[in-house]
Amino acid sequence: MKRLLSGNEAVAQGAWEASVKVASAYPGTPSTEILETLAPYPNVYAEWAPNEKVALDSAIGAAYAGRRALCTMKHVGVNVAADSLFYVAMTGSEAGLVIVSADDPSMHSSQNEQDNRQFARFTRIPCLEPADSQEAKDMTIAAFELSEQFDTPVLLRLTTRVCHTSAPVEVFPDQKTHPPIPDKYPRNPNKYVMIPANARIHHPIIEKRIRKLADYAESSPLNIAEIRSLELGIVTSGIAYQYAREVFPDASVLKLGMVYPLPEKLIQDFASEVKNLIVLKELDPFIEEQLRLMGIKLYVPKDAEKAYRPGSKSIFPLCGELNPVVVRTSAEAAGLLPPALTTPSAPSQLKIPNRPPMLCPGCPHRATFYNLRKMKWPVAGDIGCYALGVVPPLSAIHTCGCMGAGIGVAHGAAVAGDTEQHVAVIGDSTFFHTGIPALMNVAYNQSNVITIIMDNRITGMTGHQQNPGTGKTLQQKDTIEVNIEAMVHAMGIQEVKTVNAFSVKEVSDTLKSWKDLDKPAVLITKGECALLPNARKGWMPLRIDSTKCIGCDICIRTGCPALRKSDLIHEKNGRHLTEIDPQQCTGCEVCAQVCPQNAILFREQVLAELSIDQEVN
Repeated sequence: MKRLLSGNEAVAQGAWEASVKVASAYPGTPSTEILETLAPYPNVYAEWAPNEKVALDSAIGAAYAGRRALCTMKHVGVNVAADSLFYVAMTGSEAGLVIVSADDPSMHSSQNEQDNRQFARFTRIPCLEPADSQEAKDMTIAAFELSEQFDTPVLLRLTTRVCHTSAPVEVFPDQKTHPPIPDKYPRNPNKYVMIPANARIHHPIIEKRIRKLADYAESSPLNIAEIRSLELGIVTSGIAYQYAREVFPDASVLKLGMVYPLPEKLIQDFASEVKNLIVLKELDPFIEEQLRLMGIKLYVPKDAEKAYRPGSKSIFPLCGELNPVVVRTSAEAAGLLPPALTTPSAPSQLKIPNRPPMLCPGCPHRATFYNLRKMKWPVAGDIGCYALGVVPPLSAIHTCGCMGAGIGVAHGAAVAGDTEQHVAVIGDSTFFHTGIPALMNVAYNQSNVITIIMDNRITGMTGHQQNPGTGKTLQQKDTIEVNIEAMVHAMGIQEVKTVNAFSVKEVSDTLKSWKDLDKPAVLITKGECALLPNARKGWMPLRIDSTKCIGCDICIRTGCPALRKSDLIHEKNGRHLTEIDPQQCTGCEVCAQVCPQNAILFREQVLAELSIDQEVN
């Protein structure tokens, strides 16, 4: 039976068919849907962990216990999980362990576009890379089998296009037979306790293992040579294979499903058959460099021969996502294809209005950023919806690096002697992810940083996943709800206050009262994400009294998309008056609170008007 599945859904299907028993992850685009899809399957335990390292350790524990385990994350999550990745690469496990890294070329939702195939080479573990949804499912199953055959974790590398593109996938209603589960947890400290004495023994073992994996790659069905014209040969993998077939339909192609370790003899044989050989891949010259080390000559345009340097690419871009237009244009420039009579426009060349990202109407973070912009304090931001506080007209954030970094950055600036009042903003899920140790450092070293924890009751940016503060698990079981204020108090921070996130005055008064503090303070702004079902039930569009509005634009400076300029013009100052889009307005009242003319009616006023209208009618 075939079903239309995205790459993420296909990985979940493959994991289930492979009889995975435990799956753990921290949500991160473009990987999030894998666990969301897998969680409802029968006979699977699936969880959201506070961060990627915790998730990987959980999966490792399950694999040590003899149960197949899956851990998924976006590419930067592997940085967080790297400590655990390195030790499990040394130990192996009792059952299959597969780690999914969803890379993000062109940074659609990320702060960098690192190429995580490098992690496979760094840790000496195999890396598989599917080109479509069918391969995503098949390679997930193959990864578990490979893991058990060679006693190694396996890295399954996806990219955004594979994660989110749908294609027909052959699915099966039954799970595959899993190796017998051991009677008891292993007591094998020589294998699983990585003290230096044991680790020294393991290092030569994993080097020997990677050589065995390279031998396996030579005949692996994951690597396929497609012989056509011998004028041009292309070594490729992942989504780039699709572009190779579209732009070079007559070329011979060596499609690598296992991108580390590479099958040297297979590549040498393929290279010997073709006149010119190129590598078509996104991001790092990961395969090119290895081929050059093998002594394989790659095609280099004549005008690029002298300019070529190790670590660069001679034909295709080093940065950004590929697409057929980029591939064709690069190939024409390199002399591999004749200039096309007509070249289709790339999506980025289409003339469409700019639509910068912004906080949603009714976002509970808006009142805080409105106040911070007015106070002009340096603000260290973090990863999440609140990173949008950098966008005009809010323009309230001055740094943003990675998950949990904001608190540490603000602390560093404060202890360095900078005399301004430093503020860090972080969301509830990010606080649980990596904010807790950073805030503990502030408490322990007593800097006067003001930390604002924006608790919108969910993990917002990645699509409303549960976290330790929501009271629900991934599989919708009731659980404890971590009390952020109690946790902050437990760290020894005395100045802690929880306020209504939508109250402009509460936020403003609290921050102003802490301006001259010489110790840490934490403000928790609590307000439900506007897109959650319970929040949507209370939506009520506000209204502007055009007889009072003077077009001062102060309400528009809150950055709410529901506010816009109308065609009405103030008769004295000539400014366009503001109007509210009732289709977007949630009735959060932030704009009404900041309006100096009291021209925006609060909910009670709107309800009163509606009652009067109903009585009249």
